[in-house]
Amino acid sequence: MKKRIFVTATNTDIGKTYTSLKLMQNYASKGIAVGVIKLIETGVINGVYPDGDILLQTLKELNPACRDFTITDVVPISYELPAAPFIASQGKALDFTILNDAIERQEEVCDILIIEGAGGLLVPVDGNFMMIDLIPFFNAVGLLVTHCTLGCINDSMLSLGALQSRNIDAMMVFNERKEDGDFSIISAPYFLSKDIEILKVDEDIDTICDVLYNL
Repeated sequence: MKKRIFVTATNTDIGKTYTSLKLMQNYASKGIAVGVIKLIETGVINGVYPDGDILLQTLKELNPACRDFTITDVVPISYELPAAPFIASQGKALDFTILNDAIERQEEVCDILIIEGAGGLLVPVDGNFMMIDLIPFFNAVGLLVTHCTLGCINDSMLSLGALQSRNIDAMMVFNERKEDGDFSIISAPYFLSKDIEILKVDEDIDTICDVLYNL
């Protein structure tokens, strides 16, 4: 089994795909063959995959062995309704055979596999699994992406607590956007007071990749 990194977040639209792309580019720049899979994508309408299309394009650019891959190699399960997988699938049980087959194909041609989740940690996948359950199921280390706007303390600590309660090896990183200039004043002091290292996706991607590789 290759190294697996499961990219999750405190909620939807936090920056999972952006972070996944950064990870891929950094590892590839070090000569590491990368793979990427978004297990489930919802909101796929008329064959347009908002996240999967850019992940597939980037994968082909970074790993020549994947140039013949199609979108279902990167997004093996998709639904049209932009909702939690449990809702979008109308409660259908998750087909792990499809997911495992896609992962196996990726790992034939990569050294490290980026696995991207959907939504936040407690998003229901089906009647039995939440997104957080898939991290240990697939023997991955977790990368929790959080935001830097007001409210990130609450969101971050709740998600960290959920990971810790399940003894999941994971690290947290901050996706600071241009409009988050007041993060250092309104939120960062709390994290620093709790000895939580503030690693930012844009500024510290090299450090983030090294830490993840050794988790």
